[in-house]
Amino acid sequence: MSEKMFNVGKIVNTHGIRGEVKVHRISDFDERFAIGETLYLVKDNEKPLQLEIKSHRIHKGFDLISFEGLDNINDVEHFKGSELKISEEQLTDLDEDEYYYHEIIGCDVFTTNEEKLGTIKEILSPGANDVWVVKQIKGKDLLVPYIEEIVKEIDVDSQRVVIDPMEGLLD
Repeated sequence: MSEKMFNVGKIVNTHGIRGEVKVHRISDFDERFAIGETLYLVKDNEKPLQLEIKSHRIHKGFDLISFEGLDNINDVEHFKGSELKISEEQLTDLDEDEYYYHEIIGCDVFTTNEEKLGTIKEILSPGANDVWVVKQIKGKDLLVPYIEEIVKEIDVDSQRVVIDPMEGLLD
């Protein structure tokens, strides 16, 4: 297995007494949490723990997951705050013009007239489209909707994104 791991969620709490955990999802791919899939639990700098998904359901905007062989709250209590990751081999091939979060986060953002605005530090998925949080060189963070009218060019190899800011975006 390669050493490169990619974050798909974070365990924020336990749920009930039968070993379910409440997960804040950081992936657009529902199949990451399918029954029988493998996830790696990473806590602090410990060695990743391989887990197999036994059950999955959505409850109040969170993913509730249980793992094979962990049937009690005591088995999973210490997982709180841990990240759930996948290995590089588990990455899915994407269509053209689709990107993984880890490819976009860290990219520098420029306007169409070459003004550098800042660096993408986070991606929010509030609804119909993602919103990129851009840490500006000075000033508060910019929220850039990932839509065709605004995002004009993405070059993940050179970590560069070009946007055509809509009116009001840079105020």
